[in-house]
Amino acid sequence: MKDSEIAEILKRENEEYRRLCEEHRNLEQILAELDKNKYLTPEEEIKRKDIQKQKLAKKDRMAELIREYRKLKVQSERSHEK
Repeated sequence: MKDSEIAEILKRENEEYRRLCEEHRNLEQILAELDKNKYLTPEEEIKRKDIQKQKLAKKDRMAELIREYRKLKVQSERSHEK
Protein backbone atom coordinates (compact mmCIF):
# COMPACT_ATOMS: atom_id res chain seq x y z
CA MET A 1 0.00 0.00 0.00
CA LYS A 2 1.37 3.43 -0.97
CA ASP A 3 1.98 6.19 1.58
CA SER A 4 -0.60 8.37 -0.17
CA GLU A 5 -3.24 5.64 0.23
CA ILE A 6 -2.44 5.24 3.91
CA ALA A 7 -2.52 9.03 4.33
CA GLU A 8 -6.07 9.11 2.93
CA ILE A 9 -7.15 6.37 5.35
CA LEU A 10 -5.55 8.18 8.28
CA LYS A 11 -7.24 11.46 7.31
CA ARG A 12 -10.56 9.68 7.67
CA GLU A 13 -9.80 7.55 10.73
CA ASN A 14 -7.12 9.27 12.82
CA GLU A 15 -7.80 12.53 14.65
CA GLU A 16 -4.13 13.23 15.32
CA TYR A 17 -3.25 12.81 11.64
CA ARG A 18 -6.09 15.14 10.60
CA ARG A 19 -4.95 17.75 13.12
CA LEU A 20 -1.34 17.50 11.93
CA CYS A 21 -2.44 17.93 8.30
CA GLU A 22 -4.43 21.04 9.18
CA GLU A 23 -1.60 22.55 11.23
CA HIS A 24 0.91 21.73 8.47
CA ARG A 25 -1.34 23.42 5.90
CA ASN A 26 -1.72 26.51 8.12
CA LEU A 27 2.05 26.78 8.57
CA GLU A 28 2.48 26.44 4.80
CA GLN A 29 0.13 29.40 4.30
CA ILE A 30 2.02 31.52 6.83
CA LEU A 31 5.30 30.70 5.07
CA ALA A 32 3.78 31.61 1.71
CA GLU A 33 2.75 34.99 3.10
CA LEU A 34 6.23 35.62 4.49
CA ASP A 35 7.81 34.57 1.20
CA LYS A 36 5.80 37.22 -0.66
CA ASN A 37 8.11 39.81 0.90
CA LYS A 38 11.18 40.64 -1.13
CA TYR A 39 13.18 41.11 2.07
CA LEU A 40 12.61 39.84 5.59
CA THR A 41 13.59 41.60 8.79
CA PRO A 42 15.84 39.62 11.14
CA GLU A 43 12.76 38.93 13.28
CA GLU A 44 10.84 37.67 10.26
CA GLU A 45 13.78 35.44 9.29
CA ILE A 46 13.75 33.92 12.77
CA LYS A 47 9.98 33.45 12.57
CA ARG A 48 10.33 31.84 9.13
CA LYS A 49 12.99 29.39 10.37
CA ASP A 50 10.84 28.52 13.40
CA ILE A 51 7.81 27.89 11.20
CA GLN A 52 9.90 25.67 8.91
CA LYS A 53 11.03 23.64 11.93
CA GLN A 54 7.45 23.28 13.20
CA LYS A 55 6.29 22.25 9.74
CA LEU A 56 9.04 19.64 9.45
CA ALA A 57 8.23 18.24 12.91
CA LYS A 58 4.58 17.83 11.90
CA LYS A 59 5.58 16.19 8.61
CA ASP A 60 7.89 13.82 10.51
CA ARG A 61 5.09 12.83 12.89
CA MET A 62 2.72 12.28 9.95
CA ALA A 63 5.31 9.99 8.34
CA GLU A 64 5.69 8.15 11.65
CA LEU A 65 1.93 7.57 11.83
CA ILE A 66 2.02 6.19 8.28
CA ARG A 67 4.84 3.80 9.24
CA GLU A 68 2.94 2.70 12.36
CA TYR A 69 -0.20 2.06 10.32
CA ARG A 70 1.75 0.03 7.76
CA LYS A 71 3.42 -2.02 10.52
CA LEU A 72 0.09 -2.76 12.23
CA LYS A 73 -1.49 -3.66 8.89
CA VAL A 74 1.31 -6.13 8.09
CA GLN A 75 1.09 -7.65 11.59
CA SER A 76 -2.68 -7.96 11.25
CA GLU A 77 -2.38 -9.65 7.85
CA ARG A 78 0.23 -12.08 9.19
CA SER A 79 -1.92 -13.04 12.17
CA HIS A 80 -4.86 -13.74 9.83
CA GLU A 81 -2.66 -16.03 7.73
CA LYS A 82 -1.86 -18.28 10.69
